[in-house]
Amino acid sequence: MTGQHQTLALLLFSVFVAVTLGITTWVSRRRHGSAEEFYAGGRLFSPMENGFAISGDYMSAASFLGVTGLIALFGYDGLLYVVGFLVAWLVVLFLVAELVRNCGRFTLADVIAARMRERPVRIAVGTSSVTVSVLYLVAQMVGAGSLVALLLGRTSQAAQAWTVIGVGALMVIYVSLGGMRATTWIQIVKAVLLLSGTVVLTVLVLLRFHGDIDRLLLTAAERSGHGQAFLAPGLKYGGGWSARLDFISLGLALVLGTAGLPHILSRFYTVPTARAARRSVVWSIGLIGGFYLMTIVLGFGAAALVGPDTVRASNASGNTAVPLLALDLGGGAGSTGGTVLFAVVAAVAFATILAVVAGITLASSASVAHDLYASLRRPRARPRSEVAVARTAAVGIGVLAIALGLLARDLNTAFLVGLAFAVAASANLPVLLYSLFWRGFTTRGAVWAVYGGLVPALGLVVLSPVVSGSPGSLFPGVDFQYFPLQNPGIVSIPLGFLAGWLGTVTSDEVPDEGRHAETEVRSLTGAGAV
Repeated sequence: MTGQHQTLALLLFSVFVAVTLGITTWVSRRRHGSAEEFYAGGRLFSPMENGFAISGDYMSAASFLGVTGLIALFGYDGLLYVVGFLVAWLVVLFLVAELVRNCGRFTLADVIAARMRERPVRIAVGTSSVTVSVLYLVAQMVGAGSLVALLLGRTSQAAQAWTVIGVGALMVIYVSLGGMRATTWIQIVKAVLLLSGTVVLTVLVLLRFHGDIDRLLLTAAERSGHGQAFLAPGLKYGGGWSARLDFISLGLALVLGTAGLPHILSRFYTVPTARAARRSVVWSIGLIGGFYLMTIVLGFGAAALVGPDTVRASNASGNTAVPLLALDLGGGAGSTGGTVLFAVVAAVAFATILAVVAGITLASSASVAHDLYASLRRPRARPRSEVAVARTAAVGIGVLAIALGLLARDLNTAFLVGLAFAVAASANLPVLLYSLFWRGFTTRGAVWAVYGGLVPALGLVVLSPVVSGSPGSLFPGVDFQYFPLQNPGIVSIPLGFLAGWLGTVTSDEVPDEGRHAETEVRSLTGAGAV
């Protein structure tokens, strides 16, 4: 990239950082230091504000960079991510949004512990929530590294490392100083920027093809080198039985995983009532649905105008397809329009990464402090000391995410998010649904459901082609690949449900009918909700 691209993009990004740091500083001066303020922003946000914030949390670097890149490289098969990400919100809307808001206080573990023995449940669910959050953070860090390599024209490990470290440092500042209120406003600003930028790019792509979608698709197919196969299933997931199973496994993970993501569930606590939580989801479905429809146009636009070969040459996983498309739409390298559009898109992508990592870090640090620390410490932590632990945990989680992000820098961001969704669907969703809807569910069943999904999901990933045994693996020089699928969801999700059932039926514990009845009434009516 030219010096103009670099200077303008970095200038725009610096403006966004300055604005968000200003928001954080303003909020930090007004906060009261209470746990409710830090974790839930005082529960003062409207459904529309929270809907935009949820959208900002969900429309991550994986969506903007990774999904578009996969569509540009694999055509129809890349659409699976769009469908999965969007359909998942129906599960959230109809099964968990209002119930979680009524039953919980700050974290997912609050919902489960309402009718179980607190300590073992909080330790299990807290561990799972931190694991999912760190996996999700890694995807954002990889997106940051890919973007800066393109922006600065440097693919050295040092350039990517310093970028990832900078993103990590900013997210720790956002979380530790501003808490949920600052993070929410940062998400709202980011959502508006991202949606605006996506609308502009989509309109420019459609104008280039005079609004003819058919011509756009045919041109993308011709440019892809695969012909009509680019527009049909099977280019990525049609190579054999293992590829087809991978397709099903990924779809299950995407559709079921959203309802188990800690940073999404924590958003329902920032509104005053369950009805507001449900309306927040309706807002977010509209915003997210529109965004993903536009990513389809951008993905095929990148294939048609930039070409998969150029995208792959810039980044093997396709993470830079959108910035390259912006450069082409603006007039190409060296043109003023290309420089401006590229810089705007790069700055929006940076803003996307920063905002999302802040939300995930807040959710994971809340799990460490509110669930793990408060459960393991005797006597129980006071609210103020718990908040202090959460701020410290944000630093530790940031360091871990940076290290793992550098290790996984060559993987596609959407693919990495797919792994996080698989773990969330395997470990968090079974225990959540059992707790809400199964009268006879016990503490042992809850603990077994979490670990029965979490351990197989992580174990199968370690034994999969993701880690070893293929040129695109984390460790291509070694081979301990014994599980043929890249996404473990098709195996680990049923195991999570099975472990929860098995732990319950083999438990000597007598389910507390009174606590279940109380939880049921509270979840459905909101009576007694915090």
